[in-house]
Amino acid sequence: MVMASKLHTKDPRVPSLRNWIECANYGCCWNYWTFPPVRPCALHGRGDPQVLRMTSIFENRAPSVIAALALLFISGCAVGPDFKRPAAPDVSDYTAAPVSNTASANVAGGQAQRFAKGADISADWWSLFHSKALNDLIEQSLANNPDLKAAHAALSVARENVLAQRGVYYPSVAASFAASRQRQSGQISPTLNSNTFLYDLFTPQVSVSYVPDVFGLNRRTVESLQAQEQEVRFQMLATYTTLTANVVVAAIQEASIQGQIDATRRLIDINSNMVQILQYQFDKGYASRLDVAAQESQLAQVSATLPPLLKQSAQLRDLLAVLAGRFPNQAPEKFELASLNLPEDLPVSLPSALVAQRPDVLQAEANLHDASAKIGIAIANRLPNIVLTANAGSTAAAMNQLFTAGTGFWGVGAAATAPLFQGGALLHQERAAKAAYVQAAEQYRSTVLTAFQNVADTLTALEQDAEGLKASAAAADAAKVTLDLAQRQLQDGYAGYLSILNAEQAYQQSVISLVQAQAGRYADTAALFQALGGGWWHSADLANGNHGK
Repeated sequence: MVMASKLHTKDPRVPSLRNWIECANYGCCWNYWTFPPVRPCALHGRGDPQVLRMTSIFENRAPSVIAALALLFISGCAVGPDFKRPAAPDVSDYTAAPVSNTASANVAGGQAQRFAKGADISADWWSLFHSKALNDLIEQSLANNPDLKAAHAALSVARENVLAQRGVYYPSVAASFAASRQRQSGQISPTLNSNTFLYDLFTPQVSVSYVPDVFGLNRRTVESLQAQEQEVRFQMLATYTTLTANVVVAAIQEASIQGQIDATRRLIDINSNMVQILQYQFDKGYASRLDVAAQESQLAQVSATLPPLLKQSAQLRDLLAVLAGRFPNQAPEKFELASLNLPEDLPVSLPSALVAQRPDVLQAEANLHDASAKIGIAIANRLPNIVLTANAGSTAAAMNQLFTAGTGFWGVGAAATAPLFQGGALLHQERAAKAAYVQAAEQYRSTVLTAFQNVADTLTALEQDAEGLKASAAAADAAKVTLDLAQRQLQDGYAGYLSILNAEQAYQQSVISLVQAQAGRYADTAALFQALGGGWWHSADLANGNHGK
Protein backbone atom coordinates (compact mmCIF):
# COMPACT_ATOMS: atom_id res chain seq x y z
CA MET A 1 0.00 0.00 0.00
CA VAL A 2 1.18 3.53 -0.74
CA MET A 3 1.60 5.64 2.35
CA ALA A 4 -0.46 8.83 2.41
CA SER A 5 1.44 12.12 2.57
CA LYS A 6 0.57 15.12 4.66
CA LEU A 7 1.43 17.54 1.86
CA HIS A 8 -1.44 19.30 0.11
CA THR A 9 -1.53 21.57 -2.90
CA LYS A 10 -2.97 25.06 -2.58
CA ASP A 11 -4.49 25.04 -6.04
CA PRO A 12 -8.14 23.91 -5.69
CA ARG A 13 -8.24 22.78 -9.31
CA VAL A 14 -5.63 20.08 -8.73
CA PRO A 15 -6.16 17.17 -6.34
CA SER A 16 -3.98 17.20 -3.27
CA LEU A 17 -1.01 14.85 -3.15
CA ARG A 18 -2.65 13.07 -0.23
CA ASN A 19 -5.87 12.54 -2.14
CA TRP A 20 -3.91 11.31 -5.15
CA ILE A 21 -2.09 8.77 -2.99
CA GLU A 22 -5.37 7.69 -1.46
CA CYS A 23 -6.73 7.20 -4.94
CA ALA A 24 -3.65 5.13 -5.72
CA ASN A 25 -4.39 2.95 -2.70
CA TYR A 26 -7.77 2.14 -4.22
CA GLY A 27 -6.40 1.70 -7.74
CA CYS A 28 -8.00 4.77 -9.33
CA CYS A 29 -5.04 7.17 -9.56
CA TRP A 30 -5.06 6.77 -13.33
CA ASN A 31 -8.35 8.64 -13.33
CA TYR A 32 -6.42 11.83 -12.79
CA TRP A 33 -3.00 11.30 -14.27
CA THR A 34 -3.45 9.29 -17.45
CA PHE A 35 -3.49 11.11 -20.79
CA PRO A 36 -6.36 11.76 -21.17
CA PRO A 37 -8.00 11.00 -17.78
CA VAL A 38 -10.68 8.35 -17.92
CA ARG A 39 -13.03 9.63 -15.23
CA PRO A 40 -12.90 11.45 -11.86
CA CYS A 41 -12.61 9.05 -8.95
CA ALA A 42 -15.21 8.59 -6.28
CA LEU A 43 -13.10 10.39 -3.67
CA HIS A 44 -13.51 13.74 -5.42
CA GLY A 45 -17.03 13.28 -6.70
CA ARG A 46 -18.21 12.34 -10.14
CA GLY A 47 -19.88 15.69 -10.71
CA ASP A 48 -17.20 18.02 -9.38
CA PRO A 49 -16.99 20.83 -12.00
CA GLN A 50 -13.34 21.54 -11.15
CA VAL A 51 -12.44 17.93 -11.80
CA LEU A 52 -14.41 17.88 -15.03
CA ARG A 53 -12.67 21.08 -16.12
CA MET A 54 -9.25 19.55 -15.41
CA THR A 55 -10.26 16.44 -17.36
CA SER A 56 -11.24 18.59 -20.31
CA ILE A 57 -7.86 20.37 -20.18
CA PHE A 58 -6.00 17.06 -20.30
CA GLU A 59 -8.21 15.79 -23.11
CA ASN A 60 -7.53 18.90 -25.19
CA ARG A 61 -3.80 19.01 -24.56
CA ALA A 62 -2.98 15.32 -24.58
CA PRO A 63 -2.70 14.89 -28.38
CA SER A 64 -0.28 17.81 -28.66
CA VAL A 65 1.80 16.54 -25.74
CA ILE A 66 1.98 13.05 -27.22
CA ALA A 67 2.89 14.48 -30.63
CA ALA A 68 5.64 16.59 -29.08
CA LEU A 69 7.11 13.58 -27.30
CA ALA A 70 6.95 11.49 -30.47
CA LEU A 71 8.62 14.27 -32.43
CA LEU A 72 11.37 14.46 -29.82
CA PHE A 73 12.06 10.73 -30.08
CA ILE A 74 11.81 10.49 -33.85
CA SER A 75 13.61 13.67 -34.91
CA GLY A 76 16.34 13.65 -32.31
CA CYS A 77 19.64 14.95 -33.55
CA ALA A 78 22.35 12.56 -34.67
CA VAL A 79 25.53 13.63 -32.93
CA GLY A 80 28.83 13.56 -34.75
CA PRO A 81 29.86 14.86 -38.18
CA ASP A 82 27.73 14.36 -41.28
CA PHE A 83 29.87 12.74 -43.98
CA LYS A 84 30.65 14.67 -47.15
CA ARG A 85 32.34 13.05 -50.14
CA PRO A 86 35.84 14.36 -50.81
CA ALA A 87 36.09 16.65 -53.80
CA ALA A 88 37.73 15.35 -56.96
CA PRO A 89 41.37 16.45 -57.42
CA ASP A 90 41.73 19.71 -59.29
CA VAL A 91 44.04 18.43 -62.01
CA SER A 92 43.54 18.37 -65.77
CA ASP A 93 46.09 15.76 -66.93
CA TYR A 94 47.70 12.61 -65.65
CA THR A 95 51.17 13.32 -67.02
CA ALA A 96 53.33 16.43 -67.12
CA ALA A 97 53.33 16.39 -70.91
CA PRO A 98 50.07 15.63 -72.75
CA VAL A 99 49.91 12.20 -74.34
CA SER A 100 49.84 11.85 -78.11
CA ASN A 101 49.44 9.08 -80.65
CA THR A 102 52.02 6.34 -80.36
CA ALA A 103 54.56 5.30 -82.97
CA SER A 104 53.88 2.41 -85.35
CA ALA A 105 55.93 -0.50 -86.66
CA ASN A 106 55.48 -2.87 -89.57
CA VAL A 107 55.04 -5.98 -87.40
CA ALA A 108 52.17 -7.72 -85.64
CA GLY A 109 50.94 -5.49 -82.80
CA GLY A 110 52.75 -2.50 -84.25
CA GLN A 111 49.72 -0.34 -85.07
CA ALA A 112 49.69 3.23 -83.82
CA GLN A 113 47.42 3.74 -80.79
CA ARG A 114 45.32 6.88 -80.33
CA PHE A 115 44.32 8.22 -76.88
CA ALA A 116 40.76 9.56 -76.70
CA LYS A 117 40.68 11.92 -73.71
CA GLY A 118 37.33 11.90 -71.92
CA ALA A 119 36.10 8.75 -73.66
CA ASP A 120 34.40 6.05 -71.61
CA ILE A 121 35.40 2.42 -71.08
CA SER A 122 33.17 -0.45 -72.09
CA ALA A 123 32.30 -3.13 -69.55
CA ASP A 124 33.78 -5.90 -71.73
CA TRP A 125 36.94 -4.03 -72.71
CA TRP A 126 38.81 -7.32 -73.26
CA SER A 127 36.66 -7.95 -76.34
CA LEU A 128 38.68 -5.22 -78.09
CA PHE A 129 41.48 -7.79 -78.53
CA HIS A 130 39.10 -9.75 -80.80
CA SER A 131 40.01 -13.16 -79.44
CA LYS A 132 37.17 -15.62 -78.98
CA ALA A 133 39.35 -17.90 -76.88
CA LEU A 134 40.15 -14.99 -74.54
CA ASN A 135 36.49 -13.96 -74.30
CA ASP A 136 35.45 -17.52 -73.44
CA LEU A 137 38.16 -17.82 -70.79
CA ILE A 138 37.11 -14.60 -69.07
CA GLU A 139 33.47 -15.68 -69.14
CA GLN A 140 34.44 -18.96 -67.47
CA SER A 141 36.55 -17.11 -64.91
CA LEU A 142 33.73 -14.74 -63.96
CA ALA A 143 31.41 -17.71 -63.52
CA ASN A 144 33.72 -20.07 -61.64
CA ASN A 145 36.50 -18.13 -59.89
CA PRO A 146 36.30 -18.93 -56.14
CA ASP A 147 37.80 -15.60 -55.04
CA LEU A 148 35.08 -13.70 -56.87
CA LYS A 149 32.41 -15.98 -55.40
CA ALA A 150 33.85 -15.40 -51.94
CA ALA A 151 33.68 -11.63 -52.54
CA HIS A 152 30.01 -12.00 -53.53
CA ALA A 153 29.33 -13.94 -50.33
CA ALA A 154 31.13 -11.31 -48.24
CA LEU A 155 28.89 -8.66 -49.78
CA SER A 156 25.82 -10.70 -48.84
CA VAL A 157 27.10 -10.89 -45.26
CA ALA A 158 27.61 -7.13 -45.08
CA ARG A 159 24.20 -6.44 -46.61
CA GLU A 160 22.42 -8.73 -44.15
CA ASN A 161 24.26 -7.08 -41.25
CA VAL A 162 22.87 -3.72 -42.37
CA LEU A 163 19.34 -5.09 -42.60
CA ALA A 164 19.71 -6.71 -39.18
CA GLN A 165 20.89 -3.46 -37.58
CA ARG A 166 17.93 -1.58 -39.06
CA GLY A 167 15.73 -3.60 -36.72
CA VAL A 168 16.65 -1.18 -33.90
CA TYR A 169 14.40 1.40 -35.56
CA TYR A 170 11.34 -0.64 -34.59
CA PRO A 171 9.93 -1.81 -31.25
CA SER A 172 10.95 -5.24 -30.05
CA VAL A 173 7.98 -7.51 -29.33
CA ALA A 174 8.28 -10.82 -27.48
CA ALA A 175 5.71 -13.36 -26.31
CA SER A 176 6.21 -15.76 -23.43
CA PHE A 177 4.26 -18.41 -21.57
CA ALA A 178 5.12 -19.73 -18.14
CA ALA A 179 3.49 -22.63 -16.28
CA SER A 180 4.42 -23.71 -12.77
CA ARG A 181 3.18 -25.67 -9.79
CA GLN A 182 4.40 -24.60 -6.42
CA ARG A 183 3.75 -24.74 -2.70
CA GLN A 184 4.09 -21.57 -0.69
CA SER A 185 5.35 -21.29 2.86
CA GLY A 186 2.64 -21.06 5.47
CA GLN A 187 4.54 -18.28 7.26
CA ILE A 188 3.60 -15.69 4.63
CA SER A 189 0.30 -14.62 3.13
CA PRO A 190 -1.01 -16.77 0.29
CA THR A 191 -0.48 -15.47 -3.22
CA LEU A 192 -3.88 -16.47 -4.57
CA ASN A 193 -7.16 -14.95 -3.48
CA SER A 194 -8.35 -18.47 -2.59
CA ASN A 195 -5.76 -18.58 0.23
CA THR A 196 -4.39 -21.81 -1.23
CA PHE A 197 -0.77 -22.64 -0.47
CA LEU A 198 -0.46 -25.32 -3.16
CA TYR A 199 -1.44 -24.07 -6.59
CA ASP A 200 -0.74 -23.97 -10.32
CA LEU A 201 0.08 -20.75 -12.12
CA PHE A 202 -0.19 -20.05 -15.85
CA THR A 203 1.04 -16.77 -17.33
CA PRO A 204 0.96 -15.84 -21.02
CA GLN A 205 2.53 -12.44 -21.63
CA VAL A 206 3.48 -10.05 -24.41
CA SER A 207 6.38 -7.62 -23.82
CA VAL A 208 7.27 -4.60 -25.93
CA SER A 209 10.43 -2.52 -25.68
CA TYR A 210 11.63 0.42 -27.72
CA VAL A 211 14.81 2.51 -27.66
CA PRO A 212 14.14 6.03 -28.99
CA ASP A 213 17.07 7.21 -31.09
CA VAL A 214 17.28 10.57 -29.32
CA PHE A 215 20.97 11.24 -29.99
CA GLY A 216 21.35 9.20 -33.19
CA LEU A 217 23.28 6.23 -31.84
CA ASN A 218 21.19 3.80 -33.87
CA ARG A 219 21.36 5.94 -37.00
CA ARG A 220 25.13 6.31 -36.79
CA THR A 221 25.49 2.57 -36.20
CA VAL A 222 23.42 1.79 -39.28
CA GLU A 223 25.36 4.42 -41.22
CA SER A 224 28.61 2.75 -40.19
CA LEU A 225 27.41 -0.67 -41.30
CA GLN A 226 26.17 0.76 -44.60
CA ALA A 227 29.61 2.25 -45.19
CA GLN A 228 31.17 -1.11 -44.37
CA GLU A 229 28.80 -2.72 -46.87
CA GLN A 230 30.05 -0.28 -49.50
CA GLU A 231 33.64 -1.15 -48.57
CA VAL A 232 32.91 -4.82 -49.17
CA ARG A 233 31.05 -4.01 -52.39
CA PHE A 234 33.96 -2.06 -53.83
CA GLN A 235 36.33 -4.79 -52.67
CA MET A 236 34.23 -7.21 -54.70
CA LEU A 237 34.44 -4.87 -57.70
CA ALA A 238 38.22 -4.64 -57.23
CA THR A 239 38.33 -8.44 -57.24
CA TYR A 240 36.25 -8.46 -60.43
CA THR A 241 38.46 -5.89 -62.16
CA THR A 242 41.68 -7.56 -61.03
CA LEU A 243 40.44 -10.97 -62.16
CA THR A 244 39.60 -9.85 -65.69
CA ALA A 245 42.90 -7.98 -66.02
CA ASN A 246 44.91 -10.90 -64.64
CA VAL A 247 43.31 -13.31 -67.10
CA VAL A 248 44.13 -11.04 -70.03
CA VAL A 249 47.70 -10.35 -68.89
CA ALA A 250 48.35 -14.03 -68.08
CA ALA A 251 47.08 -15.04 -71.52
CA ILE A 252 49.32 -12.42 -73.16
CA GLN A 253 52.32 -13.53 -71.14
CA GLU A 254 51.64 -17.17 -71.94
CA ALA A 255 51.47 -16.30 -75.65
CA SER A 256 54.68 -14.30 -75.34
CA ILE A 257 56.50 -17.15 -73.64
CA GLN A 258 55.21 -19.52 -76.29
CA GLY A 259 56.57 -17.20 -78.98
CA GLN A 260 59.93 -17.06 -77.23
CA ILE A 261 59.93 -20.86 -76.95
CA ASP A 262 59.32 -21.17 -80.69
CA ALA A 263 62.08 -18.67 -81.46
CA THR A 264 64.49 -20.40 -79.11
CA ARG A 265 63.80 -23.78 -80.69
CA ARG A 266 64.47 -22.34 -84.15
CA LEU A 267 67.74 -20.90 -82.89
CA ILE A 268 68.66 -24.28 -81.42
CA ASP A 269 68.03 -25.85 -84.81
CA ILE A 270 70.19 -23.21 -86.52
CA ASN A 271 73.03 -23.72 -84.06
CA SER A 272 72.73 -27.50 -84.37
CA ASN A 273 73.07 -27.22 -88.13
CA MET A 274 76.08 -24.97 -87.73
CA VAL A 275 77.72 -27.50 -85.41
CA GLN A 276 77.18 -30.21 -88.01
CA ILE A 277 78.67 -28.02 -90.76
CA LEU A 278 81.70 -27.13 -88.68
CA GLN A 279 82.18 -30.72 -87.63
CA TYR A 280 82.16 -31.76 -91.29
CA GLN A 281 84.62 -29.01 -92.20
CA PHE A 282 86.79 -30.03 -89.27
CA ASP A 283 86.83 -33.62 -90.49
CA LYS A 284 87.92 -32.38 -93.93
CA GLY A 285 90.54 -30.11 -92.45
CA TYR A 286 88.86 -26.82 -93.32
CA ALA A 287 88.01 -25.79 -89.73
CA SER A 288 89.88 -25.93 -86.47
CA ARG A 289 88.85 -27.65 -83.28
CA LEU A 290 88.54 -24.23 -81.66
CA ASP A 291 85.83 -23.24 -84.13
CA VAL A 292 83.87 -26.43 -83.42
CA ALA A 293 84.15 -25.98 -79.65
CA ALA A 294 83.01 -22.35 -79.88
CA GLN A 295 79.91 -23.36 -81.88
CA GLU A 296 79.11 -26.18 -79.45
CA SER A 297 79.36 -23.68 -76.60
CA GLN A 298 76.95 -21.37 -78.44
CA LEU A 299 74.51 -24.25 -78.93
CA ALA A 300 74.66 -25.16 -75.25
CA GLN A 301 73.99 -21.56 -74.22
CA VAL A 302 70.96 -21.33 -76.48
CA SER A 303 69.67 -24.69 -75.29
CA ALA A 304 70.02 -23.57 -71.64
CA THR A 305 67.48 -20.79 -72.20
CA LEU A 306 64.72 -23.21 -73.18
CA PRO A 307 63.92 -24.96 -69.83
CA PRO A 308 63.18 -21.69 -67.94
CA LEU A 309 60.82 -20.67 -70.73
CA LEU A 310 59.06 -24.04 -70.57
CA LYS A 311 58.73 -23.66 -66.81
CA GLN A 312 57.19 -20.19 -67.13
CA SER A 313 54.79 -21.44 -69.78
CA ALA A 314 53.61 -24.29 -67.55
CA GLN A 315 53.18 -21.95 -64.57
CA LEU A 316 51.17 -19.46 -66.62
CA ARG A 317 48.92 -22.22 -67.93
CA ASP A 318 48.37 -23.43 -64.36
CA LEU A 319 47.55 -19.84 -63.37
CA LEU A 320 45.00 -19.48 -66.16
CA ALA A 321 43.36 -22.75 -65.11
CA VAL A 322 43.09 -21.62 -61.46
CA LEU A 323 41.76 -18.19 -62.43
CA ALA A 324 39.04 -19.96 -64.38
CA GLY A 325 38.18 -22.09 -61.35
CA ARG A 326 39.76 -25.25 -62.73
CA PHE A 327 42.49 -27.62 -61.64
CA PRO A 328 45.93 -27.29 -63.30
CA ASN A 329 45.38 -30.44 -65.36
CA GLN A 330 42.38 -28.69 -66.95
CA ALA A 331 44.34 -25.78 -68.42
CA PRO A 332 42.83 -23.99 -71.45
CA GLU A 333 44.23 -24.06 -74.95
CA LYS A 334 47.48 -22.25 -75.65
CA PHE A 335 47.34 -18.62 -76.74
CA GLU A 336 49.37 -17.05 -79.54
CA LEU A 337 50.15 -13.37 -79.98
CA ALA A 338 49.09 -13.67 -83.61
CA SER A 339 45.54 -14.45 -82.41
CA LEU A 340 45.28 -11.08 -80.59
CA ASN A 341 44.53 -7.74 -82.18
CA LEU A 342 45.97 -4.62 -80.57
CA PRO A 343 43.22 -2.04 -79.69
CA GLU A 344 44.03 1.14 -81.60
CA ASP A 345 41.61 3.61 -79.94
CA LEU A 346 42.22 3.82 -76.19
CA PRO A 347 39.82 5.76 -73.94
CA VAL A 348 41.38 7.93 -71.25
CA SER A 349 38.91 9.03 -68.57
CA LEU A 350 39.05 12.56 -67.24
CA PRO A 351 41.01 12.90 -64.00
CA SER A 352 37.90 14.19 -62.23
CA ALA A 353 36.06 10.98 -63.18
CA LEU A 354 38.81 8.60 -62.08
CA VAL A 355 37.98 8.86 -58.36
CA ALA A 356 34.41 7.79 -59.12
CA GLN A 357 35.51 4.79 -61.21
CA ARG A 358 38.40 3.12 -59.41
CA PRO A 359 37.12 0.49 -56.95
CA ASP A 360 40.10 0.98 -54.63
CA VAL A 361 39.45 4.73 -54.39
CA LEU A 362 35.75 4.15 -53.76
CA GLN A 363 36.62 1.56 -51.12
CA ALA A 364 38.90 4.08 -49.39
CA GLU A 365 36.07 6.64 -49.52
CA ALA A 366 33.68 4.15 -47.91
CA ASN A 367 36.29 3.49 -45.22
CA LEU A 368 36.42 7.25 -44.60
CA HIS A 369 32.62 7.33 -44.33
CA ASP A 370 32.74 4.47 -41.81
CA ALA A 371 35.29 6.35 -39.71
CA SER A 372 33.09 9.46 -39.78
CA ALA A 373 30.05 7.53 -38.56
CA LYS A 374 32.06 5.92 -35.76
CA ILE A 375 32.84 9.37 -34.36
CA GLY A 376 29.08 9.86 -33.91
CA ILE A 377 28.81 6.43 -32.27
CA ALA A 378 31.59 7.30 -29.81
CA ILE A 379 29.93 10.61 -28.91
CA ALA A 380 26.47 9.05 -28.55
CA ASN A 381 27.86 6.41 -26.18
CA ARG A 382 28.66 9.23 -23.73
CA LEU A 383 25.06 10.51 -23.69
CA PRO A 384 21.96 9.18 -21.90
CA ASN A 385 20.11 6.19 -23.26
CA ILE A 386 16.30 5.88 -22.96
CA VAL A 387 14.36 2.62 -23.01
CA LEU A 388 10.56 2.39 -23.13
CA THR A 389 8.91 -0.86 -22.02
CA ALA A 390 5.37 -2.24 -21.82
CA ASN A 391 3.87 -5.61 -21.06
CA ALA A 392 0.42 -7.16 -20.86
CA GLY A 393 -0.88 -10.60 -20.16
CA SER A 394 -2.99 -12.83 -17.98
CA THR A 395 -2.26 -14.92 -14.89
CA ALA A 396 -4.58 -17.63 -13.63
CA ALA A 397 -4.50 -20.79 -11.55
CA ALA A 398 -6.10 -22.81 -14.35
CA MET A 399 -5.76 -22.75 -18.11
CA ASN A 400 -9.50 -22.29 -18.66
CA GLN A 401 -9.43 -19.17 -16.48
CA LEU A 402 -6.88 -17.30 -18.61
CA PHE A 403 -8.06 -14.03 -20.16
CA THR A 404 -11.20 -13.99 -18.02
CA ALA A 405 -12.28 -11.00 -15.96
CA GLY A 406 -9.82 -10.14 -13.20
CA THR A 407 -6.87 -12.18 -14.53
CA GLY A 408 -5.33 -9.56 -16.77
CA PHE A 409 -2.37 -7.34 -15.98
CA TRP A 410 -0.33 -4.72 -17.79
CA GLY A 411 2.46 -2.29 -17.18
CA VAL A 412 4.38 0.49 -18.86
CA GLY A 413 7.69 2.03 -17.95
CA ALA A 414 10.58 4.17 -19.03
CA ALA A 415 14.20 4.07 -18.00
CA ALA A 416 17.08 6.41 -18.70
CA THR A 417 20.73 5.55 -18.08
CA ALA A 418 23.73 7.80 -18.47
CA PRO A 419 27.40 7.03 -17.96
CA LEU A 420 28.84 9.06 -15.09
CA PHE A 421 32.31 7.62 -14.61
CA GLN A 422 34.09 4.89 -16.55
CA GLY A 423 37.69 5.81 -15.96
CA GLY A 424 37.88 8.01 -19.08
CA ALA A 425 37.25 5.04 -21.38
CA LEU A 426 34.47 6.73 -23.38
CA LEU A 427 36.44 9.96 -23.75
CA HIS A 428 39.47 8.15 -25.13
CA GLN A 429 37.29 6.03 -27.39
CA GLU A 430 35.93 9.26 -28.90
CA ARG A 431 39.44 10.60 -29.36
CA ALA A 432 40.49 7.32 -30.95
CA ALA A 433 37.55 7.53 -33.37
CA LYS A 434 38.60 11.03 -34.41
CA ALA A 435 42.19 9.89 -34.90
CA ALA A 436 40.94 6.95 -36.98
CA TYR A 437 39.09 9.44 -39.19
CA VAL A 438 42.33 11.36 -39.80
CA GLN A 439 44.05 8.07 -40.61
CA ALA A 440 41.29 7.11 -43.07
CA ALA A 441 41.50 10.55 -44.72
CA GLU A 442 45.24 10.19 -45.32
CA GLN A 443 44.76 6.63 -46.58
CA TYR A 444 42.15 7.95 -49.03
CA ARG A 445 44.56 10.60 -50.29
CA SER A 446 47.31 7.99 -50.68
CA THR A 447 44.95 5.75 -52.65
CA VAL A 448 44.00 8.62 -54.98
CA LEU A 449 47.64 9.51 -55.59
CA THR A 450 48.45 5.88 -56.33
CA ALA A 451 45.54 5.67 -58.77
CA PHE A 452 46.79 8.71 -60.69
CA GLN A 453 50.30 7.27 -60.63
CA ASN A 454 49.05 4.00 -62.13
CA VAL A 455 47.37 5.81 -65.02
CA ALA A 456 50.34 8.10 -65.64
CA ASP A 457 52.79 5.19 -65.57
CA THR A 458 50.66 3.16 -67.97
CA LEU A 459 50.25 6.03 -70.44
CA THR A 460 54.00 6.58 -70.44
CA ALA A 461 54.60 2.85 -70.78
CA LEU A 462 52.35 2.66 -73.86
CA GLU A 463 54.20 5.50 -75.54
CA GLN A 464 57.56 3.92 -74.80
CA ASP A 465 56.30 0.43 -75.69
CA ALA A 466 55.53 1.65 -79.18
CA GLU A 467 59.00 3.18 -79.54
CA GLY A 468 60.57 0.03 -78.13
CA LEU A 469 58.62 -2.21 -80.48
CA LYS A 470 59.61 -0.05 -83.44
CA ALA A 471 63.27 -0.32 -82.47
CA SER A 472 63.01 -4.06 -81.77
CA ALA A 473 61.40 -4.64 -85.15
CA ALA A 474 64.16 -2.71 -86.91
CA ALA A 475 66.80 -4.62 -84.92
CA ALA A 476 65.21 -7.97 -85.77
CA ASP A 477 65.08 -7.10 -89.48
CA ALA A 478 68.71 -6.01 -89.47
CA ALA A 479 69.81 -9.07 -87.52
CA LYS A 480 67.97 -11.37 -89.93
CA VAL A 481 69.64 -9.74 -92.93
CA THR A 482 73.03 -9.99 -91.23
CA LEU A 483 72.52 -13.66 -90.41
CA ASP A 484 71.38 -14.51 -93.94
CA LEU A 485 74.40 -12.77 -95.47
CA ALA A 486 76.77 -14.39 -93.00
CA GLN A 487 75.39 -17.85 -93.78
CA ARG A 488 75.82 -17.29 -97.54
CA GLN A 489 79.35 -16.03 -97.07
CA LEU A 490 80.14 -19.02 -94.90
CA GLN A 491 78.88 -21.40 -97.56
CA ASP A 492 80.94 -19.60 -100.20
CA GLY A 493 83.98 -19.54 -97.96
CA TYR A 494 84.20 -15.74 -97.61
CA ALA A 495 83.25 -15.44 -93.92
CA GLY A 496 84.85 -16.60 -90.71
CA TYR A 497 83.18 -18.57 -87.99
CA LEU A 498 83.30 -15.74 -85.44
CA SER A 499 81.13 -13.60 -87.66
CA ILE A 500 78.56 -16.41 -87.84
CA LEU A 501 78.53 -16.72 -84.08
CA ASN A 502 78.05 -13.00 -83.66
CA ALA A 503 75.25 -12.94 -86.21
CA GLU A 504 73.48 -15.83 -84.54
CA GLN A 505 73.78 -14.19 -81.10
CA ALA A 506 72.41 -10.90 -82.38
CA TYR A 507 69.54 -12.62 -84.15
CA GLN A 508 68.62 -14.61 -81.05
CA GLN A 509 68.49 -11.53 -78.89
CA SER A 510 66.56 -9.50 -81.46
CA VAL A 511 63.87 -12.15 -81.98
CA ILE A 512 63.28 -12.62 -78.26
CA SER A 513 63.31 -8.86 -77.70
CA LEU A 514 60.73 -8.43 -80.46
CA VAL A 515 58.38 -10.97 -78.92
CA GLN A 516 58.80 -9.38 -75.49
CA ALA A 517 58.12 -5.91 -76.91
CA GLN A 518 54.96 -7.12 -78.61
CA ALA A 519 53.72 -8.78 -75.42
CA GLY A 520 54.58 -5.72 -73.34
CA ARG A 521 52.44 -3.53 -75.55
CA TYR A 522 49.45 -5.86 -75.29
CA ALA A 523 49.88 -6.20 -71.52
CA ASP A 524 50.20 -2.46 -70.90
CA THR A 525 47.08 -1.88 -72.97
CA ALA A 526 45.20 -4.20 -70.61
CA ALA A 527 46.83 -2.43 -67.64
CA LEU A 528 45.45 0.91 -68.85
CA PHE A 529 41.88 -0.41 -68.79
CA GLN A 530 42.45 -1.74 -65.29
CA ALA A 531 44.05 1.51 -64.09
CA LEU A 532 41.04 3.48 -65.33
CA GLY A 533 38.61 1.32 -63.34
CA GLY A 534 37.72 -1.51 -65.71
CA GLY A 535 34.35 -0.19 -66.91
CA TRP A 536 32.32 -2.04 -64.24
CA TRP A 537 29.80 0.84 -64.08
CA HIS A 538 28.48 -0.19 -67.50
CA SER A 539 27.53 -3.65 -66.17
CA ALA A 540 23.92 -3.46 -64.97
CA ASP A 541 24.38 -6.05 -62.23
CA LEU A 542 27.56 -4.53 -60.84
CA ALA A 543 26.45 -0.91 -61.05
CA ASN A 544 23.12 -1.62 -59.34
CA GLY A 545 24.71 -3.73 -56.63
CA ASN A 546 22.94 -6.88 -57.88
CA HIS A 547 25.75 -9.31 -57.20
CA GLY A 548 23.74 -12.45 -57.49
CA LYS A 549 24.45 -14.80 -60.32
